[in-house]
Amino acid sequence: MTAKNVFVLALTDVQRGELETVNGAENYVFRNLLDYESVVNTPEIDFEGLLAKARSELQEFDGPVDAIVTHWDFPASVIGPLLAKDHGLPAPSLESLLKCEHKYWSRLEQKASIPECVPQFASFDPFDDDALSKIDIEYPFWVKPVKSHSSNLGFEIQSEEQFNEAVQEIRDQIELIGDAFNDVLAMVDLPPELKNADGNTCLAEGFISGIQAAPEGTVFGGKFQVHGVFDMHKDEAGTSFERLDYPANSVPESVQQRMIDLTERYMHHVGFDNGCFNAEFMWDEVEDKLWLVEINTRISQSHSDLFAKVDGVSNHEVAIDIALGREPKMPYRKGNFAVASQCMIFHDEDAVVTRVPSAEDKAAIRKRYPETTVTLQVKEGEKLSDLPGQDSYRYILGKLYIGADNREQLVERYNAILSELPFEFAPADQTAGHKGAV
Repeated sequence: MTAKNVFVLALTDVQRGELETVNGAENYVFRNLLDYESVVNTPEIDFEGLLAKARSELQEFDGPVDAIVTHWDFPASVIGPLLAKDHGLPAPSLESLLKCEHKYWSRLEQKASIPECVPQFASFDPFDDDALSKIDIEYPFWVKPVKSHSSNLGFEIQSEEQFNEAVQEIRDQIELIGDAFNDVLAMVDLPPELKNADGNTCLAEGFISGIQAAPEGTVFGGKFQVHGVFDMHKDEAGTSFERLDYPANSVPESVQQRMIDLTERYMHHVGFDNGCFNAEFMWDEVEDKLWLVEINTRISQSHSDLFAKVDGVSNHEVAIDIALGREPKMPYRKGNFAVASQCMIFHDEDAVVTRVPSAEDKAAIRKRYPETTVTLQVKEGEKLSDLPGQDSYRYILGKLYIGADNREQLVERYNAILSELPFEFAPADQTAGHKGAV
């Protein structure tokens, strides 16, 4: 059997290990397409340049392009399907992707198809000095760009003063992604209601709260399937995600099924097919009310190792299936752990990083806590506030991927590892090093 060439956008060493868990991995050659630094770890995106470079890399490859897999957010989430179309491989249409990725367009389509779980919303121009007067939503509400990474440039607004402060920060940074997103929007015919809502537009949304969970699944040949649901635990302040746990148990199975049914209605409504997705919901337990936060048009790379720990293979399994034109299938509970989690390593204040865990430190953690992976998003000498893709509340130093026999053991391991990781910092305006808790 001739090995299949599977191209993965911005492939990392950790993800290469996750890919090796999929069934028949010996029959694939996993090839990197574009580099992590220019696709993910960059404050400014050159969409047209990246697309041209990726097309050139594939054109220069001496062999068949059998599959293209995407697991990162924009721009990879759009570049991958465009490249697949170039090579006649299965992928969602660009319009269906944008109806999920453009936060305002997505809300309009949600209102048309699943209105019962959509909060109040309105678009606004952050460069309009009179924008607040045009937002008919009571405080508190959220503001965010129609395209951003994670919680970056997302703000909770409780007053005019907070709105003005948030808008000033948004104005300084929104075009870093917004201009690139405009390059993509130019590729499709936009509906009239989006003529004044380009990539540098913002969305205001009514405040929603509740227990958060996320189904992940696929649509292939029109067939909708979900292969897992995740718990999304916030920190004590309720502002940042602290852990992603798999499988979910924070909401009843009946509520999980309602999340799944709503997602299916929406994906069929926008014509999404031959691709992977994950959807984020909030469940207001008191009112028994579901709110849709957003839908992402890819497998989540944050989920990959957790699927491997619990089900025995990474979620790359279904992404590869679809990319090769096969019906996607995931095994069930074939892994070494009953529960697994991606846990954030936070630092609450701006600082300069003077020490990060070494390869030996990470190996020691893995020896004490089997199959635990430590990934870092910072390097020595970096100032935390200069890092791309950070949220507006605190800084992410890295992530832990932990497996356990139960949730109590999981939390114990998380707290223990945090206390053992040897990070050190200097004040943001100084260079002298000192130890600091993560």
